[in-house]
Formats: sequence, structure tokens, C-alpha cells
Amino acid sequence: MGKIYDEMYKKSIENPEKFWAEAATKVHWYHEWDKVLDVVNGHYRWFVGGCMNTCYNALDLHVDHGRGDQAALIYDSPVTDTKKTYTYRE
Repeated sequence: MGKIYDEMYKKSIENPEKFWAEAATKVHWYHEWDKVLDVVNGHYRWFVGGCMNTCYNALDLHVDHGRGDQAALIYDSPVTDTKKTYTYRE
């Protein structure tokens, strides 16, 4: 793999809580988490107390930031010879 990938992977392994807390700041949260990682009896819970919406982060946030008319998904089927582009707004 590339140098940047290797560096990022190493950081994620050495200090996963710090790594994922930094990564999580790059998405919209309605309520930020109280604890990045909670481990109880071998069960992991990430971003405990946090509230976010995956759909909002994947689509609506782009519309809110003025990118609504940009391509969000390109459907290209060689089986049906169909090609369709969907924007964030669609």
C-alpha cells in the first residue's frame, strides 16, 4: 500500500480512540459523543451518547453546502446498457 495509508493504519492501531475521534470530527453530529469507545465484557460501543444521521451526512449535508446539483451516484449497468446520474438533491 501507499505511505499515507500505512501511516494512517499505524495510527488507527496504536491509538484507535484518538484516531476515530479525530475522524468523527469530519462529519456532522447533532450531539457529540460522551465517550469514543466503551468496552464491556468484550462488547464494543463506539461514540456513546452521540447522535448523528448517516443519510444527512451522505446526502443532505452536500445540498446544504451548495453541492446539490453535483453527481452523487452514477448507475452504469453493462447488462441493461443503462447509465443514469443522480445528484445529491435528487
